[in-house]
Amino acid sequence: MPPAPSPRQNRLLAALPTVDFERLAGHLELVALPLGDMLYEPGGQLQYAYFPTTAIVSLHYVMESGASAESAGVGNEGVVGISLFMGGNTTPSSAVVQSMGHAYRLGRHLLKQEFERGGPLQRLLLRYTQALMTEMAQTAACNRHHSVEQQLCRWLLLTLDRLPSKELVMTHELVASMLGVRRESVSEVAGELQRAGFIRYRRGHIAVLDRCGLESRACECYTVVRTELNRLLSDVRFSQESVRVGEQASRADPG
Repeated sequence: MPPAPSPRQNRLLAALPTVDFERLAGHLELVALPLGDMLYEPGGQLQYAYFPTTAIVSLHYVMESGASAESAGVGNEGVVGISLFMGGNTTPSSAVVQSMGHAYRLGRHLLKQEFERGGPLQRLLLRYTQALMTEMAQTAACNRHHSVEQQLCRWLLLTLDRLPSKELVMTHELVASMLGVRRESVSEVAGELQRAGFIRYRRGHIAVLDRCGLESRACECYTVVRTELNRLLSDVRFSQESVRVGEQASRADPG
């Protein structure tokens, strides 16, 4: 039996000092996020911020023609709903559950109230927003300059980083929608990766057999996004630990 969900499975919530986390804990609501569930639509008023633990949410832009492409994904490293604390409240993009699982949601008023305290949560959210902007910019560059194979490998690796297993429940059609390419192109590339022994695809399930092989076929975009995320979140955790050590030292030596 899998362990019960915990808010600490989300990296942002896990990085909060105990006193800040406990102030939020009673307001965090565990919610199940089924595949395809839309958390918000373009132009809609956001009511909650979502901190995924096992789910992955895709941030999409949809054209007038109905065509769409993913600008970024959000898993247990982040939060869905940055416009709530950045001051926008609405966004022209949509947020759709890409991989089912769980998340903890927090009402927008409580999130804004905590953000405006100017404490650890504010620093975490701003650092994460910078990492998300990096992923969006890198995705745009990747979609313009790299092959479908490189894009697919990048996307698979980023998705794997957000999942506890090495298997994705995903159809070629859905992957094509994420990348903004033809389904036939995804099927062709997936077939090549399967023949190379890197993945196994069967009935909407993609199992990764050789991660190193995928990394060898991916472009530099995957490493750029992963490195920047780890740098920003690691730096925040270090800063918080330094603050706590400093506070303890001050109490021990008041003079």
